[in-house]
Amino acid sequence: MTVIPNTVRAMLEPMIKANGGWVNTHAHADRSFTLSPEIMEMRRTCTLQQKWDALDRLKRESTVDDFYTRFCTMFELMISQGVTALCTFVDIDPQSEDRAIIAGIKAREHYKDQLTVKFANQTLKGVIDPEARKWFDIGADLVDIIGALPKRDERDFGKADEAWNIIMGTAKEKGKMVHAHVDQFNQAVEYETEQMCMKTMEFGLQGRVVGVHGISIAAHSKKYRDRLYQLMREAGVMMIACPTAWIDTPRTEAIGPMHNSMTPVDELVPAGVRVAIGVDNVADAMVPWSGGDMWHELTLMATGCRYDNFEDLVEIATRNGRMALGLEPYEPLPIKK
Repeated sequence: MTVIPNTVRAMLEPMIKANGGWVNTHAHADRSFTLSPEIMEMRRTCTLQQKWDALDRLKRESTVDDFYTRFCTMFELMISQGVTALCTFVDIDPQSEDRAIIAGIKAREHYKDQLTVKFANQTLKGVIDPEARKWFDIGADLVDIIGALPKRDERDFGKADEAWNIIMGTAKEKGKMVHAHVDQFNQAVEYETEQMCMKTMEFGLQGRVVGVHGISIAAHSKKYRDRLYQLMREAGVMMIACPTAWIDTPRTEAIGPMHNSMTPVDELVPAGVRVAIGVDNVADAMVPWSGGDMWHELTLMATGCRYDNFEDLVEIATRNGRMALGLEPYEPLPIKK
């Protein structure tokens, strides 16, 4: 007689399926599966911020057919795992122009009976530079969700506040949600999630804004974190965790609270903040070690945050993701602490 081991996976996966299936809330399908010796050398020698520009050649030389193949490969990988909904950022900028989004829309149509796909515009060049702003505006009309990377405009121009105004103003004008990369560098000098919350309330977008990553939250003091969680709940801001993408954050000599380099799900959820999960980059210059495995992401998040509440983990993998993509109305999460 075959005995099926009573593993966590054997217990959780049926619960995830019964709750509507996996939701992958964050990916970069247009750059997925692009590994090569040259790309691996880029990985070894460039910081994240340097990669924002080092990827230009890959994007310039990619055709619509190249992008289409990557989208299809990613979509089929998700379907094979039981993913029912996916959000992928798409580069719409001076290098990719509209080739990637054209390919993505074509691929979405092909798989529409098997997978719900939402697109967000990636803004690796920011929104302040005139040429970058032109493509941001073009992209805003082509995608379902307004994507953002305010750190780019802060780094280049010291104008994160202006970038947020453009991002939030565009989302409000077009009636779309916002997904913004924030607090990615595991440093206590980052306050992007707080700024995102304030801008969310300023523009009246409560329940419509989602942060992506939020790694630096855990680098702050407990007193600050508690205040931030209260602000996030007041603003109806959700957060997406992509554990594999940030577990390799380089060590530093900075002194701060002891923590793993990942979204502090163990504190966010009990504080009433909805958290969803995503795979982020897959087999590319940003995250070459990722295979786009949803179970691996959930396992790494649960173990890295020492968070074993099965009901919450199922919600993170399913319903919270649907809220983060606007597929279900946002509902505040009860505070558990």
